[in-house]
Amino acid sequence: MTIEEFQVKFMHIKNQGWVPSRRKGPTGVGHTLEQLLGLSENNIASPDLGEIELKARRLGGSSMVTLFTFNRKVWKMPPLVAIRQYGTFDKDGRQGIYFTMSQTPNSSGLFLDIEEEAISVRHIDGTLIATWQLADLAERFMKKLPALLLVSASSEMRGETEWFRYERAQLLAGTSLEIIRSQLRIGHIRVDLRLHDKGTSARNHGTGFRTFEEELSELFAIVQDIETVRSEEIAEEVKRLL
Repeated sequence: MTIEEFQVKFMHIKNQGWVPSRRKGPTGVGHTLEQLLGLSENNIASPDLGEIELKARRLGGSSMVTLFTFNRKVWKMPPLVAIRQYGTFDKDGRQGIYFTMSQTPNSSGLFLDIEEEAISVRHIDGTLIATWQLADLAERFMKKLPALLLVSASSEMRGETEWFRYERAQLLAGTSLEIIRSQLRIGHIRVDLRLHDKGTSARNHGTGFRTFEEELSELFAIVQDIETVRSEEIAEEVKRLL
């Protein structure tokens, strides 16, 4: 489906008003939209922007989404050493570092230090644990999510069935080092460390960079309602960001 075809179909869906969910549970909002669009997978395409991911969300919802993971050459302390020095134990006695980092030190004394060009996980005694260059994060974001079609829907329960009213579709595109930095500083991008002790090595599930669905539009340089989208113009703006 091209973005132009999506524009036409979405306006029809919007005009339908309330529709019953075609699947129970949290994925119902996305699955129902795909069914209404006649999609078997998220394959919205544009000759100017390439493949565009489709994401549906409930208005007022509190779901989070993982933007990307990034670990390449970031650890300044061996991960296994970090786990054994700063990790906590789960109910099964396994030691690990499963922390959502913030600029306020946690119970292990670790905090997120945000500078002009990089972010770091540090201990309050000054020890550097890991560091990411913001330019690398922006590049990773652009490769993973160069453009996103974000559809917002109201929802309500009628008996045991959830109903949706798809109200708004926005095309989000592009980001920058400055946006990534500012969104980290205000807490819209969250940094999740996810690793544990395997005995002789660390099992790292990948540091996750996550956000709430309702904050997604804040992470992109271009936010445009689908009714007025001209993808070739947006593609030119994205090129200027690179």
